[in-house]
Amino acid sequence: MPSLRELERRADRRRLRLRRLAISSAAVVVVFVGLALLVVSSPGWPVVHQTFFSGYHARHSLAGIWSAFWLNVKMFLIAEPLILVLALAIAIARGARSPWLVPLRLVAVAYTDVVRGIPTILLVLLFGFGMPSLQLQGVPNSPFFWATAALVVSYSAYVAEVFRAGIESIHPSQVASAAALGLGRGQTMRFVVVPQAVRRVVPPLLNDFISLQKDTALAATIGVFEAVFYAQDYGNYNFNFTPYVVVAAFFIALTIPLARFTDWLGRRYLERERAGVL
Repeated sequence: MPSLRELERRADRRRLRLRRLAISSAAVVVVFVGLALLVVSSPGWPVVHQTFFSGYHARHSLAGIWSAFWLNVKMFLIAEPLILVLALAIAIARGARSPWLVPLRLVAVAYTDVVRGIPTILLVLLFGFGMPSLQLQGVPNSPFFWATAALVVSYSAYVAEVFRAGIESIHPSQVASAAALGLGRGQTMRFVVVPQAVRRVVPPLLNDFISLQKDTALAATIGVFEAVFYAQDYGNYNFNFTPYVVVAAFFIALTIPLARFTDWLGRRYLERERAGVL
């Protein structure tokens, strides 16, 4: 049975929580309502409303955008596993210590340095317009294929650095313990280092994949008829930009759950690390 003093403390804490909740709710309402009134009362709002927030054009473009947006999702789902495999291979190659693997290490270093120095949109343009000219036998020449390839090349360089950071964060005692147990370099990487490193870098990896999901829109620059290209086509024909806002809503609906999952995963990892589980 709690003491009288403890009951008073609980009542005080409850009152403070309610007070903080009331103040934060009032602040949110005042700020957002004020911003909304500022925008709506601006002189150009009627034109902006008609051009970017037309209900008529939103309804008429919705079905087409939904269909085209599936192409963005498909591109993301194809590119993501390829990026993970390629990036992990590059990160392991950069960490190779054998003198026989020095050329491979140099290639991995040059790959990450060069690719990360090129804007992703330039890679999409170079792959989309340049690679089909090679007329490679057995390789598709569709813009969708080369846009996906460009995203894989671009993001694998960034993700490789994330994996490398995870690998280098593993304490050397882990490697020494594995060697003491008789594990070779490859076995140590496979069974000891890489599993721990991957677990540590999952939150930043998910952040990269949120960016990847949005960058699938760059495929529109080489003629892939995805959501942004459809919105551009609709806007040019109807002289209205509302489809761009609809496409933005689609991307937001897809990225926000992934962002919240990333936050939850980061907090969970931090709590487990503090508890000494990891």
